[in-house]
Amino acid sequence: VQLQAYGGGLVQAGGSLRLSCAASGAILSITGMGWYRQGPGKLRELVAFITGGGSTNYADSVKGRFTISRDSAKNTVFLQMSSLKAEDTAVYSCNAYGRRTERINFNVWGQGTQVTVSS
Repeated sequence: VQLQAYGGGLVQAGGSLRLSCAASGAILSITGMGWYRQGPGKLRELVAFITGGGSTNYADSVKGRFTISRDSAKNTVFLQMSSLKAEDTAVYSCNAYGRRTERINFNVWGQGTQVTVSS
């Protein structure tokens, strides 16, 4: 199973960006997909997560500004980021876990995508 992330870039403070992450390969089901980020000199942190059933969870720092959604048919997760702040600058990575078969699970990471917010 592989993840391919898209959508990073440079944006001014207050602007918006949309990240996408598509899972491909042998997938029976996806239990959850999420976005994490690691800013300069910081530890990686969870940004947002969505389960296979559609439940979502957000870091307090992004609540009300970021929205995670998914297209289950395409095994793709999106992160709509609005009202971006300089402190949102980070490398964003997606993660997915689930089942490849009835007996084999997967837990994979996509390549990071840089998001830079200029103040």
